[in-house]
Amino acid sequence: MGHTLLDKVWDAHAVRELPNGQTQLFIGLHLVHEVTSPQAFQMLAERGLGVRYPDRTFATVDHIIPTDGALRPYVDAMAEQMFAAIEQNAASAGIPLFDRATGRQGIVHVIGPELGLTQPGMTIACGDSHTSTHGAFGAIAFGIGTSQVRDVLATQTMAAAKPRCRRIEVSGALAPGVYAKDVILAIIGRLGVQGGVGFAYEYAGEVFEAMSMDERMTVCNMSIEGGARVGYVNPDATTYAYVEGREYAPAGAEFQAARQWWDSVASDADAAYDDHVQIDGAAVPPMVTWGINPGQVTGVDARIPSPDELEGPDRHSVEEALAHMRLAPGAPIAGTPIDVAFVGSCTNGRMSDLREAARVADGRRVPAHVTALAVPGSQRVKAQAEAEGLDDVFRAAGFQWRDAGCSMCLAMNPDKLVDDQVCASSSNRNFKGRQGSPLGRTLLMSPAMVAAAAVAGEVTDVRALAQVRAP
Repeated sequence: MGHTLLDKVWDAHAVRELPNGQTQLFIGLHLVHEVTSPQAFQMLAERGLGVRYPDRTFATVDHIIPTDGALRPYVDAMAEQMFAAIEQNAASAGIPLFDRATGRQGIVHVIGPELGLTQPGMTIACGDSHTSTHGAFGAIAFGIGTSQVRDVLATQTMAAAKPRCRRIEVSGALAPGVYAKDVILAIIGRLGVQGGVGFAYEYAGEVFEAMSMDERMTVCNMSIEGGARVGYVNPDATTYAYVEGREYAPAGAEFQAARQWWDSVASDADAAYDDHVQIDGAAVPPMVTWGINPGQVTGVDARIPSPDELEGPDRHSVEEALAHMRLAPGAPIAGTPIDVAFVGSCTNGRMSDLREAARVADGRRVPAHVTALAVPGSQRVKAQAEAEGLDDVFRAAGFQWRDAGCSMCLAMNPDKLVDDQVCASSSNRNFKGRQGSPLGRTLLMSPAMVAAAAVAGEVTDVRALAQVRAP
């Protein structure tokens, strides 16, 4: 019987089995940002400890950083304090910090891959739940809490329980107007937001084989929203083509040697899995969330469910969601008016996301009552987008073109919803209050769908817009 990539990478990084059954796991790459690291560094200082392997830790600023070109000191005293702390901690520990002055600043899960830090066969940890993004490269990557950030800084290891492995195969090909974001929302809609608890998700099948690395990152990013701490795609030629030539990637003969090892960690053809799910990719439509978690989702051409169709806790959850979202059961999700449109985040703030959104917005105009933001995931993404003229397309359509950062994905910077605004968002969470207002309402969808909603002023099937425009 063969082994999965999870088995191989886990075993290669296992230091020892702990008395409680967990594994002391060596972490190959540790990424830190300004929100979850200050307390961890303080705990080290209180114990007189230093950073064990500073060459394996890299820092950036993303969550609290304003995206409107604000200069320091920031108006938000807490944001300024966090920024100053990571500057001081990185400097004292000898950890590289990618701030705006470096030209390499950005969302941690965007810059790790684009700098070549993220590589197949690694164990990767970061104090951010969406660290599962890096699994797109065939890595075992997971978010950790502040005490675990401390442990990794001090020892380059952490205690972790090995998850079971579920293989999710999406077969066939996606229809035009359907994207990676729709695939992962469809998976979460089917399996539920708790369906992945205790599992790692291995994504496979023709749909994933055809995806770009940007698309694979989108899917792996939202594994955590389905309850899985880890999500990964086996490395292949697409992976290697993306990694080769990047700043921190091996080069020359070292790259070829690394590639051989990366090939070896891919799941064996006869690997055993704890569960197996199959989905027809051709049947996946553009998806839109209607509720208050990513599993409350439907196709853009479908209707909002009724609590009367359900029993038990699911019924109560739907009732709560509909009351908060102020949506009528049985009504079509298409046509729902929006106030704000947000393209960005660690889920959908990469070049391909911006290109698709710009393609939809090109030649159209956001109505006056809609506020639309396009936020690149990193300084390098922003520079490339501007070189391609995407910023001009967005501005002409009425979007605000911003600096790199997490922006409106979460309420830790000035980009927030006000009162009960409805936001079409390409981010990853639609929880109550996630975007800054306890009354705010979030509809998750692909960047192309966000752009379609922005120019229409309401949830709109992007496929309808595409039909009226020349390819």
